[in-house]
Amino acid sequence: MSPGKNTKFYQALRCERGKFQDTSLELIGEEPFLIRVNDKPYSVVMRTPGDEAAHAVGFCLAEGIVDAYEDIRTIGYDSNLDPNVIDIWLTPQRNESVQNVLERRGFVSQTSCGICGKELIKDLEQILKPAEDNFHIEINRVFDCINKLSENQNYYQTTKGSHAAIMFDEHLKMIAFAEDVGRHNALDKAIGKSFVNQTLKQASVLVLSSRISYELVQKAARAGIPVMISHSRPTALAAEMGRSLNMTLACPSGDAELLVVSSPDRIVKQKFD
Repeated sequence: MSPGKNTKFYQALRCERGKFQDTSLELIGEEPFLIRVNDKPYSVVMRTPGDEAAHAVGFCLAEGIVDAYEDIRTIGYDSNLDPNVIDIWLTPQRNESVQNVLERRGFVSQTSCGICGKELIKDLEQILKPAEDNFHIEINRVFDCINKLSENQNYYQTTKGSHAAIMFDEHLKMIAFAEDVGRHNALDKAIGKSFVNQTLKQASVLVLSSRISYELVQKAARAGIPVMISHSRPTALAAEMGRSLNMTLACPSGDAELLVVSSPDRIVKQKFD
């Protein structure tokens, strides 16, 4: 991370008006954060590092684990000084009254004490396969795909409050589209539709209305999609995962400029079949 910041700089490819040139992009940081309550893992959330104690307290209030600050006996970092792990110990009285809440730890995705971004990526890579290099897309067709996302959105036109995901095959024919209030849900729905229709193996390009986070890279990698385009820059961890999995991650910058942060060779000026 940059000194005093939660960002990282990545080399990228800037594509504009037929010219391709190297550039440097600053991407926001993203790391997993394990919140433990009374020495037991409760949840892992993805966040930009910083304000861990406040983050954990706010999370516990929202979850109903605490009602007042006095319900907390102690807040502290992991004994191994891992900044991605924080412990909250409740008072005996509060602990007894929220046992039903604490027992619903069904969404803990990582229960080890020493959790960090590198370990998470390493674990995920064991179940994810790098993308193959058998697909290329012309730069102008990338923008065609981006435009088709908004053309298919219905809820966003009237509510301005939805996310969407659209998938194309190697010939850039749309094979699935989904819209949802949640960006993760939209992608799950689009992948699910293609999976049910048995077109998922043809999926080559994915366009998202939201930024690309590590979870979305994971979902796309599991679906075997080599190219991801989003409307804003990916997180630093997403870019790192994209590179390790040979996936092309990119985002538009204006109407005619594309920023490619990983595996840029799939983006070409012109295809020769």
